[in-house]
Amino acid sequence: MTSAARSPLHPIAAFDRIGEENAFAVLARAAALAAQGRDIINLGIGQPDFPTPPHIVEAAIKALRDGHHGYTPSVGIEPLRTAVAADVHRRFGTEIDPGKVVIVPGGKVTMFSAILMLGEPGAEILYPDPGFPIYRSMIEFTGATPVPVPIREENGFGFSAQEALALITPKTRLVILNSPANPTGGVTPKAEIDAFVAGLEKHPHVAILSDEIYDQFLFDGEAHTTLLSYPEIRDRLILLNGWSKTYAMTGWRLGWALWPEGLFEAARKLAVNAWSCVNAPAQYGALAALTGPQDCVAQMVAEFDRRRHLVVEGLNALPGISCAVPKGAFYAFPNISGTGWSSAKKLAAALLDEAGVATIGGPDFGIFGEGYIRLSYANSAENIARALERMGAFLGEARAA
Repeated sequence: MTSAARSPLHPIAAFDRIGEENAFAVLARAAALAAQGRDIINLGIGQPDFPTPPHIVEAAIKALRDGHHGYTPSVGIEPLRTAVAADVHRRFGTEIDPGKVVIVPGGKVTMFSAILMLGEPGAEILYPDPGFPIYRSMIEFTGATPVPVPIREENGFGFSAQEALALITPKTRLVILNSPANPTGGVTPKAEIDAFVAGLEKHPHVAILSDEIYDQFLFDGEAHTTLLSYPEIRDRLILLNGWSKTYAMTGWRLGWALWPEGLFEAARKLAVNAWSCVNAPAQYGALAALTGPQDCVAQMVAEFDRRRHLVVEGLNALPGISCAVPKGAFYAFPNISGTGWSSAKKLAAALLDEAGVATIGGPDFGIFGEGYIRLSYANSAENIARALERMGAFLGEARAA
């Protein structure tokens, strides 16, 4: 074998382009430090610190006891797909076809599927930056060109219709939107979405992936604008949602997607080939989540709202930090430019290693994330207060880098 020959154990070249979600690397580093006896406060991972509501857990246990141990249809059990459609109608007054709903093992699967279907060398895909890192990772994996749509603090971290539309070319296959947004907590105003949808009339070749996983985490009277409200783009809209955040079910790995007529069959075939079906008893738990009492969601959102105020007020009191008020999700995205630290990732690493506070550097969410760090307030108010105290002490004493 020559030196240029490829090892049989080396994956194909496309895997050289695949990235990852650094929040899990930070989680692992935080766990390692904790195992050494360090007191670590984790504000890095985007995971509700609430248990899954008991009625959901009991429904899954009952499903096991009732014998739901086998395969289900690849697109999900019919009662759950019908419940998804009913929930959409209950919350938004919008009719969707349950026959076009696909139950998937987590929200990332819908991103993976949509980008895999539409991304290829020569294609362009627009995505929010800063944004969820898997968007860009999967775009690059397919060989398509990632085109970042800047998400700017001066716009309240909302998606800009004008900037996005200006970036569309004949090569554009897909535009990804996310509101309420990770990592910024930004909520795109309805007027901006109206303008974006109107502008898409000139680009009938472009599909839309709307990531609405945080659609129930809204504050200060904000209302969610779902792209399902626009019938003129329904034939090219892929909608991503799920249970992980809303019902504190991250480990259950459950999501759902609504696919347009032209892509549904491809989504079904991908399910057959890739994961066969979603865990059967988990689907019955998800059914209980949608059809059961919703006060658990309201209580969780109210608690996040309380923590949001604590985080924003605390961050804005720290030396060199300013924090815009997030209107959705459960993240704060403070501006650190006044701290003297030239690298947000270095600051995040130092906060973890020296102050025992896990955060995520803004550049892990894109090139426009420099100058920011992300904090998740999906932790207790007590821990948030302790973390802010540690950050203040660190910033008051540490030499910037």
